[in-house]
Amino acid sequence: METIVVVLMILVCFNFMMKQTFRKRGSVAAIAVVAALFVGLMCPYAIQQSKTQIADWLADAQLMLDTSVVLTVEVALQMAFCMLAVHVLTTGPVKKRTLWAYRALRWFPGILIFPVLFSGLVYLIFSFPGVSFSLVAWSMAVGVLILISVGTLFLRYLLPEKELRLELLFLTNALTAILGIIATVNGRTAVTGISEVDWGALTGLIIMLAGGGLIGLVIYKYRRIKTNI
Repeated sequence: METIVVVLMILVCFNFMMKQTFRKRGSVAAIAVVAALFVGLMCPYAIQQSKTQIADWLADAQLMLDTSVVLTVEVALQMAFCMLAVHVLTTGPVKKRTLWAYRALRWFPGILIFPVLFSGLVYLIFSFPGVSFSLVAWSMAVGVLILISVGTLFLRYLLPEKELRLELLFLTNALTAILGIIATVNGRTAVTGISEVDWGALTGLIIMLAGGGLIGLVIYKYRRIKTNI
């Protein structure tokens, strides 16, 4: 469970960095400053946490379900950005409403990056016992500032094609959604399984599938005959 959560956090960070490659340098610098300030100012709250409390959060079913809602919304927004970006790139003149939606989604940095940064700060504070909490927090803040700025430039250099970055961002968000479902369900099922087969329902399903396939085949044959005529 914890391994899946760690992988999920890494994907959130990667998606965040990849999203910054579609923004201007001034915007990237602004979000880097915001993220760094968030890390530094969260120090008083991070030192109040404990490893036991974090484990309790992961075991809290309701909290994980709430997190899955936020994760689903963020993934949906990021995928919508990818599709709108492709539409803007491949289509000629676009409507102003579509362009404004694309710009709004491009500015959306993501929400889950902040809980991930907070978790990283808590882990870092526990990893350096005896060191000043403020020193650890602000050192991490400087590291986040540099990493976002330099990492964005590195990803642009590594993947100069915008279309390729969009495709990769879309796929990693899809993977994030899948892992998010696994992590937030936490071994629970929404429906209780049964050992008996409802033969009436199964027969009805087979009839519906066969009838739909037959109708589709008839329509396909009719269209082919009409085209040849």
